[in-house]
Amino acid sequence: MQRSRGRDSRSRRGQRPQDRSQGDRSNGSDRYGNDHRSGYVQHQPQGQPRPPRNNQPYSQQQTQAPVRSGPPHLTILDLEAKTAEELAEMARELEIQGFSRLAKPEQLVRLLRAQTEKDGQIFGDGILEIIEDGFGFLRGQRFLPGPDDIYVSQSQIRRFGLRTGDFVVGQVRPPKDTEKYHGLLKVEAVNGMDPEEAKRRPVFEKLTPIFPNDQLFLETKPNIISTRMLDLLSPVGRGQRGLIVSPPKAGKTTVLKRIANGISSNHKDIHLMVVLIGERPEEVTDMERSTQAEVASSTFDEPVKQHCRVAEMALERAKRLVEAGQDVVILLDSITRLARAYNLTVPPSGRTLSGGLDPTALYPPKRFFGAARNVEFGGSLTIIGTCLVDTGSRMDDVIYEEFKGTGNMELMLSRRLQERRIFPAFDIE
Repeated sequence: MQRSRGRDSRSRRGQRPQDRSQGDRSNGSDRYGNDHRSGYVQHQPQGQPRPPRNNQPYSQQQTQAPVRSGPPHLTILDLEAKTAEELAEMARELEIQGFSRLAKPEQLVRLLRAQTEKDGQIFGDGILEIIEDGFGFLRGQRFLPGPDDIYVSQSQIRRFGLRTGDFVVGQVRPPKDTEKYHGLLKVEAVNGMDPEEAKRRPVFEKLTPIFPNDQLFLETKPNIISTRMLDLLSPVGRGQRGLIVSPPKAGKTTVLKRIANGISSNHKDIHLMVVLIGERPEEVTDMERSTQAEVASSTFDEPVKQHCRVAEMALERAKRLVEAGQDVVILLDSITRLARAYNLTVPPSGRTLSGGLDPTALYPPKRFFGAARNVEFGGSLTIIGTCLVDTGSRMDDVIYEEFKGTGNMELMLSRRLQERRIFPAFDIE
């Protein structure tokens, strides 16, 4: 009898009242009342909090999003609908410096950044590079991998139709314990557009190319005669594919710098990019400080694979902007060094041209140079590249011969004028 009473008392002690959060496991609920069949989590009644899972603190197990105080979070569509005066007023409230000097897309990005950081969240942006596995990273200014890159998942890339070269801005979360990079939580804008609108943009290769029909005027100051001579002797239009053929030390980089300053001064609507491949580091610094362009560079002391990667990312970046209807200008210095870099990186084809040049090494630089075009119904990509001659290398001469005639504008610099210290050394004969 005593043993029977013991079992009855233990069974009575094991019973729990019906009003506690035991949950009916027969209908698919667990011991905390979570309905796993529908994915809905029933909130715990007032009282003791639900025990933490995975040894995480209870503060990290909240299912409800924090309530944001203050004005609602504006999207890029809301900002695009506002007038310039309203945007300036928002910039004053958010204490954004130099807002009036920025272009309209940059103003929207700065407002999104300031608004997100004011809400206590992390804001990030970068140029998207999609890896072979399907995911991607937002790269920094030089388009090269780094520790500050932001991870972009495959689902986000498929949902918004993102492509390599897109400038993506959005909310970012810090890396978890087993992660190395920040993760992109929410896409706010793609190339200055709403993400849903960016899904409907055309593909660059399917756009209709036409001849350049709108001249880019480069003249700035009366004492700078090189750009004035270009306007008269060799005009540059939107969608031009130009080649500057120059011997060493003839002033080709200075001419490119003057062209960049002329475009940024006279054509505010153009997105200007300068791509320096195999140049000296001091020339890169000088170009960054003396122009208002987006500079992508890989100096001569860096690996040749880096030369190719920078050029390809810069081209993809320009293509995405043209798809959005913008006018883009790329100043490339130089095509010769880019072809030399591809000659060392492409798999050997078994054939060799004069000077040790592999024929397959010419296809990527030609694809880069051939992307320049004026697009029907809006947008253009202008590429002006330099090509070296009279260097004493047979390979450089072969590269020039392959690119001669592929452009629709060609400017020759004279070694004879350069030896007489005449600048600009334009050969008009």
